[in-house]
Amino acid sequence: QVQLVESGGGLVQPGGSLRLSCAASGRIFSSFAMGWYRQAPGKERELVATITVFRSTNYADSVKGRFTISRDNTKNTVYLQMNSLKPEDTAVYYCRASSTTGLVYWGQGTQVTVSS
Repeated sequence: QVQLVESGGGLVQPGGSLRLSCAASGRIFSSFAMGWYRQAPGKERELVATITVFRSTNYADSVKGRFTISRDNTKNTVYLQMNSLKPEDTAVYYCRASSTTGLVYWGQGTQVTVSS
């Protein structure tokens, strides 16, 4: 079992920055691929960024060049640095852990609101 707890969300003005954190406990964090997803009101949950156990990264086109995903296996934590935020980035952001055996775990989500 893996427990994921997100933090770092909040209200920010357009053009501002936030850093989300996702702390994992339980099974071996370093063996899980990690990802950030988001869901805006009335929309489906969508992929934002992923990072593999080998630290390969992948980003949605809408956030490329603005967001950076990283992981610190010594702290069992994955981060999402979000810069140049736009109102359309407003959503609940979820952390996801997945293993090669098909296990998937989700965090409870953290709200990000971009508004002036």
